[in-house]
Amino acid sequence: MKKLILIFMILVVLTSTAFGQRKTELLIGTASMGGAFYPVGQGISNLVTKYSGSFTMVPVVTGGAVENPRLVTLGDVDIAITNANLAYFASMGTAPFDRKYDIQSVASLYPSVLHIATLAKSSIKSINDLKGKRVAVGPAGGGTIDILKAILEEYGMSLSDFTPSYLAYGDGFSEMSDGNVDVALALAGYPTAAVMQTVATNKISFIQLEPARMANIIRKYPYYSDITVAKDVYKTDEDAVMIGVQNVLIVKRSLAEDTVYKITKAVFDNLPEFAAANANAKQISMAKASQVPIPLHPGAQKYFSGK
Repeated sequence: MKKLILIFMILVVLTSTAFGQRKTELLIGTASMGGAFYPVGQGISNLVTKYSGSFTMVPVVTGGAVENPRLVTLGDVDIAITNANLAYFASMGTAPFDRKYDIQSVASLYPSVLHIATLAKSSIKSINDLKGKRVAVGPAGGGTIDILKAILEEYGMSLSDFTPSYLAYGDGFSEMSDGNVDVALALAGYPTAAVMQTVATNKISFIQLEPARMANIIRKYPYYSDITVAKDVYKTDEDAVMIGVQNVLIVKRSLAEDTVYKITKAVFDNLPEFAAANANAKQISMAKASQVPIPLHPGAQKYFSGK
């Protein structure tokens, strides 16, 4: 009887090894709910879990683009999404970071645009009109603050010129809909959930930078760009020209080459499936995927060099 039990246990082990290998769980840092990072992270997680053969991946809500390089370096997450400018600042140890973070790029993704929105009936039409107003600027650890400071600098302003509320994008736009703040910001791919929820019941308009101001900012900070968002995206009266920045996937330098290779392959071998499930993924370009602000991780370099 004992021999039969032993044989049965051996068969169970062999069967589970052959047909159901246990996968290693990986965590991907995203941002607050309501922006684009979380659903994009969910899409990446689905592809890695489905196609890597070795891993399951789970999206994690975080403070956002500023916090994510720190989380990757500390090992709190295995991979994360951030903005290209912040990836560069983090690797160099310049503001808003106080030291160099141990990160490398996996790939360039899609652009985020800085939505600066108000209700269409508002008298706020320009950046100068923000003075004295109540502004939901996004979460304290998110990517809006750095780009907002660059804009305010161009206009000779600072955060002290208005009353900032550090709210998640979804909360900020809800507060604007309820009249508790005058303006709401979200640095995210478009269309983004927080804005879409607002336009379902309210007509909005975007506060745009004058062309000369936009050109000055881009000249000074070349990692930013101007991006046109068509009026049908958010049902606005006109197309909106917004300032934007590319988003990138980052990992810790020490993450195994094979792990990063399998993650990269799972995502980029299956871009059509990704794009079918996520509107932002439609803006990912394979031709530009390896154009990153900091060096590619060897695992990602191995994948893209084979293309």
